[in-house]
Amino acid sequence: MNKTIQADLFRYGGLSGTKGLIKGFRKPGFRYMYVFRQASQGGRYSLKRLFFSWLRRRYSYKFGFQIPVGTTIGEGFFIGHHGTIVVNGKARIGKNCNIAHNVTIGQANRGKLEGYPTIGDHVWMGTGAVIVGNIHIGNNVLIAPNAYVNMDVPENSLVLGNPAKIISKENPCEGYINNVLSL
Repeated sequence: MNKTIQADLFRYGGLSGTKGLIKGFRKPGFRYMYVFRQASQGGRYSLKRLFFSWLRRRYSYKFGFQIPVGTTIGEGFFIGHHGTIVVNGKARIGKNCNIAHNVTIGQANRGKLEGYPTIGDHVWMGTGAVIVGNIHIGNNVLIAPNAYVNMDVPENSLVLGNPAKIISKENPCEGYINNVLSL
């Protein structure tokens, strides 16, 4: 098992090893990310990649996750609940991030924010959050449920509401991002 999958697995209650992997497959978020990571490896037309791409597509329909294989996602990614999650394929997500159901990470097609978001490390995204445009979310940021984020967010911040209001706070993700594996 590679380091990225180990870090993803550990986020689900500190699971590790073969027994942990078996328990992890009972969690829709880990199962999807395992298949996602496997589909991202290998040659474009390798048998392994084709099989895992097919399986990822099946799980995408089953669990409601729409995360294209080309999306850059750091190790330790945690999907809290199954339900609709939409991530643009050109968005970048850092290490040890949490995402809840009904979250959209998308592109803006026009204006000064035309482009895709870049999300830093240790970011918690609550239910129903929408993150759009060519913006940068700093490290250690908590995006509250139903927040609409279309502006840059500095590190160590709490983001609330629609339109977004940014509040500077030391350790906003404390108690929200747990079981982080130090590699």
